[in-house]
Amino acid sequence: MSEIKRVVSIGAHSLDAELLGGPIMLKYAKDGAHCTYIHVTQGRLEDPNAAEEAKRDYLQQLLEQNKCAAKKLNGDTIWLGYVSSNMPSLEEFSLRLEQYFADEKVDLVITHWRGSMHPRHINTHDAVTNAVKRLRERGSSIRLVYGETFEDLVGFIPQAYFKLEPEEIEQWFTGLREYSVFRGEINDFPYNDYYSTIGKVRQIESNNNGFTVAYMYASLIENKLW
Repeated sequence: MSEIKRVVSIGAHSLDAELLGGPIMLKYAKDGAHCTYIHVTQGRLEDPNAAEEAKRDYLQQLLEQNKCAAKKLNGDTIWLGYVSSNMPSLEEFSLRLEQYFADEKVDLVITHWRGSMHPRHINTHDAVTNAVKRLRERGSSIRLVYGETFEDLVGFIPQAYFKLEPEEIEQWFTGLREYSVFRGEINDFPYNDYYSTIGKVRQIESNNNGFTVAYMYASLIENKLW
């Protein structure tokens, strides 16, 4: 892992980047890599009658949770400034990411797989993949993998497995618990139970001897097996 010095995980919403990239970025951070959790959009209050002040407070709460989670995961964080109602065109989005990757000399990008139930996950996948593909065509060695979330499982094929040590598991979940949605305060999806269980499932299928996470290669970009 030592050749990877700059890593970013790009999620469509708060919590996505930490779910996608958190486990492997903990390992890179321990080796001295600079790791950044990038959030494309921030969430919004679902109540259509919510006052503007309440909406602002909710946004500020999410931004604070971004920072706290990143700190617990030994990284930093960026919000790209978008909300669901003002997403840019795919080309504009992709070009912005391409410039960022080049400026930051990013070695590895982690993002959503395209087989998702969520349109903004798909949009983020397409923009990131296009940006990386263009950089690779210009000679960059930047690499791309897709992480695993419960919303992006259509066609997701686990290809690279990483065992987490007990302290890494605890650190990852400590970071995830900075989010009120992960703690079950926003909806009733059992985030903790799901991600605890999928780690055991990936352990069994990979024949590892401990909690395991899985990633999928960007096969339309990578031209050799690693």
